[in-house]
Amino acid sequence: MTVPVVTAVMVFLAMFLLTFYLTGLRYQEQVLATAQLEKVLGKQRPRVLSNFQGKKGKGSRKALELIGKMLGARGLKTKLEKELTRADVLLKGEEFLGLTFLLLLGLGIISFFFTNNLPFAITAACLGGYLPFFAVRVKQNKRRIKFNGQIGDALVIMANALRSGFSFLQAMDMVRREMPDPIAKEFGITLLEMNWGSSTEIALLGLTERVKSDDLDLVITAVLIQRQVGGNLAEILDNIAHTIKERVRIKGEIKTLTAQGRISGLIIGLLPVVLTTVIYLLNPGYLSLLFTTRTGVIMLLSAVLAQLMGVIIIRRIISIEV
Repeated sequence: MTVPVVTAVMVFLAMFLLTFYLTGLRYQEQVLATAQLEKVLGKQRPRVLSNFQGKKGKGSRKALELIGKMLGARGLKTKLEKELTRADVLLKGEEFLGLTFLLLLGLGIISFFFTNNLPFAITAACLGGYLPFFAVRVKQNKRRIKFNGQIGDALVIMANALRSGFSFLQAMDMVRREMPDPIAKEFGITLLEMNWGSSTEIALLGLTERVKSDDLDLVITAVLIQRQVGGNLAEILDNIAHTIKERVRIKGEIKTLTAQGRISGLIIGLLPVVLTTVIYLLNPGYLSLLFTTRTGVIMLLSAVLAQLMGVIIIRRIISIEV
């Protein structure tokens, strides 16, 4: 093991231990804040916040939070927390930044330790910094798709409840009790905000901000207009439910018809990366000219650019708005 590698590993470990020590000093302050929260909210504090708070006391979570506070600006943390909420990831913005930094630094050091190749280590570090954002985006899309698949049934339940004489809030509560997550959880948070004094309009707009679904935007817009001008809300919800179910059906058919194009784009995107990695592991010197010479770097950048253009073109072809 070379001297630079040893130095990098020691610095990494020292920073890790220092963050654990500093976060331990802040534990009493967090306990006092928790006691004040209990006094204000009492028994109405949601179970989700209770579970999240129990996990927050672990040393690793506190270490990630402190690292994130040293790295990111306040605006960036706020934006990250919104994205994490949409993905239903129980992490604070500071903790997510700390996790990203540790993955970036850790993969870079480990890659340099095993390969002793600085360009490869930088590439691995960039990959480690990108992976958390990619995972959050994937989880957001999965959660949004699942939520959109539940909206039609939820509207039918609400429309039947309204015809039976229930209020709008009672109809939302019925959806919360009868349907699974994620729609049950989001409706529960919205009802909790209303119970804490937030107006119905603000709570519903907060729901659209958390989910970011076009189908939900259609529902909330119709409900807000009905609250201002009047009308038969049950009939409106039935019509929207029918429209949303038809959209979901058409989107499913489009996804089936464009499956070949999506798989082609995936293969085109991953095949060069996989082949390059395998060849580099089998014979590192075979690809060394791509990283050590000017012509090789130009060829490599041109290939990456052409690859990205091909993926973008394929995504544009198979992207059909409904």
